[in-house]
Amino acid sequence: MLDTKFPRILGDIGNPATWNFPVIYKVVKNASPDAVVLKDERQLLQAFVEAGHELVAQGATGITTTCGFLSIYQSHLSNALRVPVLTSSLMQVQLVNALLPKGRYAGILTISFDSLKSDHLKAAGVPKNTPIGSTEGFSHFTRTFLNNEPELNSDLARQENVQAAKDLQRNHPNLGAFVLECTNMAPYARDISDATNLPVYSIFSLVTWFQSGLIPNPF
Repeated sequence: MLDTKFPRILGDIGNPATWNFPVIYKVVKNASPDAVVLKDERQLLQAFVEAGHELVAQGATGITTTCGFLSIYQSHLSNALRVPVLTSSLMQVQLVNALLPKGRYAGILTISFDSLKSDHLKAAGVPKNTPIGSTEGFSHFTRTFLNNEPELNSDLARQENVQAAKDLQRNHPNLGAFVLECTNMAPYARDISDATNLPVYSIFSLVTWFQSGLIPNPF
């Protein structure tokens, strides 16, 4: 987990009630949203590796992270840890594209368009020319999480996520689905889908799939 103080509402990856299976959390000290997203401080890698080892020692069967920008650590973490690793919601873009009808493609919603670089996308296997929209141009959602503020207006955050999705859809009429980069966007996936009539894939959908293979359901 990033080192944060913002609210972890139901649907957020950092809220244990979001999941119907056991989760273990480890906060990586000094891995603030500012450091990871805005400053891209890659010297934090070793701290994430050490946190991963601690989680495995506690019995974790797989490792994920609470920030889509940590895709840049995917190969490092998967090589360093002895369990499967899933760093970013962005890793499902290619899969979503494969599911869509010909001529349709997935678009990304991110918390910070300016900070999402080609390195993040390449590390997650995101195809070139994938359209990207963001909540960055609005006043509340991006500011709350990147500034690590202790209070969240969830209704306003919902409105901004929906509007960002609608803007991206308007600019790309052949959009077939959304992939939410930011793990804090997951609580609003249903609202985005209802507003756009398109499928929405988030860290929740990806981690649910991930866990179903780590410990398959008995039948």
